[in-house]
Amino acid sequence: MLSTREKYYQMLEKEFSNPEAIMTELINLEAIMHLPKGTELYISDIHGEFTAFDHILRTGAGNTKEKISLLFGDRLTEHEKNKLAILVAYPKEALKDAHFFSHKDRSWYRKKIRQLLELLAFCSTKYTRSKVRKALPKQYAYIIEELMYTDTSYHDQAAYFDQILSHLLDLNQGGVFITALCQSIQRLVVDHLHVVGDIYDRGPEADKILDKLAKHPSLDIQWGNHDILWIGAYAGSRACLLTLLRIAARYNYLYEIEQAYALNLRPLFMYAEEHYQKNPSFKPKGSSDQYSIESSDSLEKVHQALAILQFKLEGQLIKRQPEFEMDDRLLLEKIDFKAETIELNGKEYPLQGGCFQTIQADVHALTEQEEYVVDMLLSSFQQSIKMQEHIQLLLDKGSMYLVYNQHLLFHGCLPLKKNGTFLPLNVADHAYAGKELLNFFEEKIRLGCQKQHTDSSEADWIWYCWSGKISPQFGKSAMTTFERYFIADQATHKEVKNPYYQYRDTQETCKMILEEFALYSPNSRIINGHTPIKVKSGESPIKGDGMLFVIDGGLSKAYQKTTGIAGYSLLNNSYGFQLVTHDPFESIENLLHKQTDETSLKRVIDRELTRNMIKDTTVGEGLQEQIDNLNGLLAYQTKKTDSI
Repeated sequence: MLSTREKYYQMLEKEFSNPEAIMTELINLEAIMHLPKGTELYISDIHGEFTAFDHILRTGAGNTKEKISLLFGDRLTEHEKNKLAILVAYPKEALKDAHFFSHKDRSWYRKKIRQLLELLAFCSTKYTRSKVRKALPKQYAYIIEELMYTDTSYHDQAAYFDQILSHLLDLNQGGVFITALCQSIQRLVVDHLHVVGDIYDRGPEADKILDKLAKHPSLDIQWGNHDILWIGAYAGSRACLLTLLRIAARYNYLYEIEQAYALNLRPLFMYAEEHYQKNPSFKPKGSSDQYSIESSDSLEKVHQALAILQFKLEGQLIKRQPEFEMDDRLLLEKIDFKAETIELNGKEYPLQGGCFQTIQADVHALTEQEEYVVDMLLSSFQQSIKMQEHIQLLLDKGSMYLVYNQHLLFHGCLPLKKNGTFLPLNVADHAYAGKELLNFFEEKIRLGCQKQHTDSSEADWIWYCWSGKISPQFGKSAMTTFERYFIADQATHKEVKNPYYQYRDTQETCKMILEEFALYSPNSRIINGHTPIKVKSGESPIKGDGMLFVIDGGLSKAYQKTTGIAGYSLLNNSYGFQLVTHDPFESIENLLHKQTDETSLKRVIDRELTRNMIKDTTVGEGLQEQIDNLNGLLAYQTKKTDSI
């Protein structure tokens, strides 16, 4: 009887039927293992800001400009290098702009194509020809390969090169070909993309970001608290759904997500128009002239309706889940509606901007009309085809955390006690802490999305992940949304951060966390998002003596007055990490006018490192397994032959 291993070898023989095929593949895999590792880009907290996100991808977070400087050195001036980098990022726009390249004759096209081919070849040195070919546009793949790999130092080859180039220009394909070259360079400058959470909320174009991510060839996502909110709504949490819609109303993009996801918000708007009036406390953030006066007034009423519905549903959820230990957040029960006051922690506060007219004797109960509105919203959300595609992408490519190339990636925190040890979440007589806590929430999230039941236990746990005290995504004492709307005293708005955010400054804590995930290499790092770095106040994104990086992208315009920049991203090439500082992105037109991109790169690790090869990476682990299996197959075939 055949062993399991022998059965596996028999299956493998269908692809590699003879020793020559096996040895050819072994030679190929061993060669790949000794190529330098590709460049990884880590980005976090995109928050619906598609244009700024797209700019980072197009420029490789400044990596394209650095490669241009390394390749061309003194052959190009700084101004020429800047313009070439912008051309690579925005080829169609740069070629159309009459002032950016004012003189584009046949000689200019030949020169620019040669420069781009040289840059493309330079960016391709880490990759196999097969991988480079996959990055090229199909219509020009053959021509680009011929031009890239032709040695023009030989007369005949130079003539061949010139003939191809001349014929391209004769056919008026110069601009289209330049665009194809630039897009290929964009694809090769960064090999793998890590999105360390928070694609959704605060900005209007998360759908465009997810559309772009769906096309990315090498991607992983670590769920942020705002992503959890959307996943929770998809899983059936009505509290999550009303929260994300309220945030959209607050930040003035509810109409945009209605259109992007084909949501039916009509019952909501009709309900809000019937029961709510104008209320300055619920005036949406952002431009006041974005919509007509009628639309702005309507949004203000909807904003109130969504907030009250959210608070009611949260109260219901907290009552049916006593193990959440969140009774202190049952704030509707603490209101004196006649006096328009609320009692918190033994102190009475006056309420402002009150809109409690739909609250009944049972303060958390929905009216029959409200039940209908919420059910219609949830049905529309779950049945949206585009929503289904985007949530499935988050589930397929996403996770609570990731160990990749001996580094640990997660969005929020690992909750800690005041003494710096892992804080447990007690559920059904079991304490979940550290890595196990992240695994617990991931299981609930995936199970909830499989069931898609309204307000299921799993959906409730997803909401807890959004706002619970021992949530790794939230990491604060309480979410004081109610207080920010209705209480003027800012002392009530305070959300106390988990001790993790102090302890992560220490090397000891970073080491403890890495060891929790079996990461003992001195070169292992933690990559974290979630908390904007206040550069204006002198805060550094490098924590724990260089063991942890906080890369909150800072792309959300709501944060940029506080941070002073548009946040950070992180590059990791075969030599180590580079921290990237981003200025707020204004527009493509402004970039073409300035003719320079202010993105700056800083080498984080100054000491010399051994260059990392693919064999040293997570990808290399998979390739090594293939090599081991092929060597085993070769031995198996040899044994079979000898026994005949």
